[in-house]
Amino acid sequence: MAGEWAEPGQGRLAERFEEHRGQLKAVAYRMLGSAAEAEDAVQEAWLRLDRTGADGIDNLGAWLTTVTGRVCLDLLRSRTARREEPMTEGFDTFVPDPVLRALPQADPEQEALHTDSVGIALLVVLETLEPAERLAFVLHDMFAVPFDDIARIVERSPAATRQLASRARRRVRDATPVADPDLGRQR
Repeated sequence: MAGEWAEPGQGRLAERFEEHRGQLKAVAYRMLGSAAEAEDAVQEAWLRLDRTGADGIDNLGAWLTTVTGRVCLDLLRSRTARREEPMTEGFDTFVPDPVLRALPQADPEQEALHTDSVGIALLVVLETLEPAERLAFVLHDMFAVPFDDIARIVERSPAATRQLASRARRRVRDATPVADPDLGRQR
């Protein structure tokens, strides 16, 4: 936790960071599919904030989301560059870390909606997306981050970023199996 590392003068900065930790971890987990890597990405965001300080940051939540998104993007790109297949030992398919406890959400209704919309199957599908597509889709469609903000992270125009998210949406939709209305046959 950031608070554990904070010097006495950093206490307020650590507290402000902790207010955003749950959101950051949710973004990182949905990007990376690994609880351990998500925690590493969040810790890297804390380290960058600690080095930079909050002076001059108008919207700390947006700044931290941007930094976390960039860290995740770098991790995804390094996986691709190394042709790394995370967590596939003994498996033919990528299997994301299971969430053993719910990620913190402010509203129980929102938590239920996110739980329904972001299951293991979606994480498996997200793993097939290119890193920039995945970032655009996750940040915009799951966390309502504006395309202008995402464009700065992926270093593309807002229009190109919209296209990334659109392409990702199509790929997710095409890969999602149609549910059988007969629950008895789904088992």
